[in-house]
Amino acid sequence: MEQARPVTRTRRPFSVRRRAARIAHTVRAWLDAPVGEGRDWQVRGRALGCRAAPLAKRTQLIGYHEAVKRLTDGVLPLDACAVAPLDGMGRVLAAPVVSDIALPPFDNAAVDGVALVTEGRPIAPDRVWEIGARLGAGAPAPQDDAEAWEIMTGAPLPSRADTVVPLERIDRLASSASGVSRVRVRDDVVPGANLRRRGEDVQPGQCVLQPGHVVDAGALMLLAGLGIAAIRVVRRPRVALLVTGREIARIGEPLPIGSIHDATSPWLLHALSAAGAEAIHITRVGDDVAAFQAALDAALADGVDLVLSTGAVSKGCYDFVPAALAVRDADMLFHGVAMRPGKPVLAARLRNGPTFVGLPGNPLSTAATFRFLVEPLLRAWLGLPTEPRRRVPLARHCDKREGLLTALHGTLRCDAEGRLRAHVSDAQASFRLLPFSRSSVWITLSADVYRVDAGTCVDVHGSSHLCAPSWTCE
Repeated sequence: MEQARPVTRTRRPFSVRRRAARIAHTVRAWLDAPVGEGRDWQVRGRALGCRAAPLAKRTQLIGYHEAVKRLTDGVLPLDACAVAPLDGMGRVLAAPVVSDIALPPFDNAAVDGVALVTEGRPIAPDRVWEIGARLGAGAPAPQDDAEAWEIMTGAPLPSRADTVVPLERIDRLASSASGVSRVRVRDDVVPGANLRRRGEDVQPGQCVLQPGHVVDAGALMLLAGLGIAAIRVVRRPRVALLVTGREIARIGEPLPIGSIHDATSPWLLHALSAAGAEAIHITRVGDDVAAFQAALDAALADGVDLVLSTGAVSKGCYDFVPAALAVRDADMLFHGVAMRPGKPVLAARLRNGPTFVGLPGNPLSTAATFRFLVEPLLRAWLGLPTEPRRRVPLARHCDKREGLLTALHGTLRCDAEGRLRAHVSDAQASFRLLPFSRSSVWITLSADVYRVDAGTCVDVHGSSHLCAPSWTCE
């Protein structure tokens, strides 16, 4: 009898396409499996060849401050680039701005009036002055032997003039026989009045804006006044946004039964811009694991600094993001933070360098985790220090779950006596959009309390880390 030959197996060459297809097939099989047939994270992780930590460790809640530390540890400011000041609005300066000129660049009149030569001596009223010339802005000052000149606001002062009397304090008289205009000053003349001296605002070589300053309208006016055509700003963090959930419908499309409009993506695009980042593309992947992996590959190819996803990070049947990251050998930073809303939030470092943050899908959970976890990371990339604390008394007592840092939306209101109070919105459910739309600040309560009494100072935050809290009058 012929002896059976041993079967030899030849390893097929590694193929990214086959690997992605196998991952997608396995995850889809898991998602479609009935409850009880291996539909748990450990079975799914083994089926996909995950090398992540055991379930108990991967899903253990960590404290909020520990989560921020893990996200920002070792993060360095991004490189700088030169932009025009107008293009730098809302961006963070990477280098000091030093003026090359004086501001004002020359002595000039602060009011419309008459420039006089007093030689530093008070002049009594009723003296009559003959006008040497009329001086307007934009023309050089005359070099003559006159002692009085009619002058407009901003016009250069003659070298000998040392005061300007406003037109309201001058009487016009009939011209002299030679046709020279004459005026009389009604009051005492104070030497040095109503002048703008060269360099009174800015001296040549003076540093006018420090690194870390966020360019706003006031800075833009200063830069324009100094004639500065380019500034160095920190590069915006580049962000890719992946939207999961087959129930999510685009705005403007018919809403099928069981679907909801995409409320979080427009908010995130705005929030990213307000926080100093740049959303380079947005991809809708539904519950398609292969589409999710392809979108991740595209984001890596675009050289993003951060990938954000919305939804599919909790423990539901279609929450595939953790396992999809595990097969990429992503370094899981955390999955679950002791905060409310947003407890299932996930963060990892992808093998090729970018950070991944999976935000929960409920709108307020998305907003809270972005504001308090993603924005500290963006702040570190922008080279900014830790956000300053702002504390305001609470208007009414507030109960919360102990052990969770709680982020609440609300308003700051100023009463008739000028006292600020933090008012928590009545409805805080993570799906409710209307109360959130009427809020202007975030209010955070520490994890170690279950009740905060009225009058207790609480932390209040602006809608963005680059925006201070705003308030309204009661």
